[in-house]
Amino acid sequence: MPTPPPRSAPLPRPSRPSLTERRKAETQLEIARTAAALFAERGTAVTADDIARASGVALRTFYRYFRTKEDAVAPLLADGVRQWIDELGAAPAGPEAPPVRETLERTARRSLTPADEPAAEALRWTRGLLRVMPDDPALRAVWHRVHHDSEEALVPVLARLTGAGPLETRLAAAAANTAMRIAVEEWAAGDGAPEGAQGPAELVPQCMRALTAGLPQLDGTNGAAGRTAGGTAGGENAGRGGTHPGR
Repeated sequence: MPTPPPRSAPLPRPSRPSLTERRKAETQLEIARTAAALFAERGTAVTADDIARASGVALRTFYRYFRTKEDAVAPLLADGVRQWIDELGAAPAGPEAPPVRETLERTARRSLTPADEPAAEALRWTRGLLRVMPDDPALRAVWHRVHHDSEEALVPVLARLTGAGPLETRLAAAAANTAMRIAVEEWAAGDGAPEGAQGPAELVPQCMRALTAGLPQLDGTNGAAGRTAGGTAGGENAGRGGTHPGR
């Protein structure tokens, strides 16, 4: 029996999603906005059928996109974090770039600053979701899953920006991601406007500085911080791709 040919590596995904993918993402986000508004208004009494009807889709279509009613809010919760990580990923690296810490704070603050009324409304829905989460473990699980995924996505971005080794990069990703989460949670617990002095954009620099204070790899210029603060070992590890230990 002939030996089967080795499996080839999967082709890299195109940088721009296909039209079908974009339409699917838009539909998911629209359903997520509706679900968040309903949860914020009615709490855990909301059903998947309620969300489907309010979104103008069949229940079967809803379940084609989401496993549970709580999963439906994930695209909304992840949208702001994704924009932050995309902006970080596009940040320049090199001796002329600003310190990584400055880049982290600036991009985090911008991602939590509502650019228009729909963005401010999305933050208000997020506040409503966070307030009903104590009564809904499944909603809390979605919130923490979104932030776990964003932390994982930050690792390769910060590896490129800092040049640090795997451990230092993971610590930086965990600290930065937690600062974002706490800023939103603290704002949601109060009554301040999304764009006001007590908004998440004003809280996140304080959280970021407190949680990253012990991470000197963020103080250098982009792409050089790890080599400046962590020495040769960090640079060598980064050169091997900055992968997680044991992966």
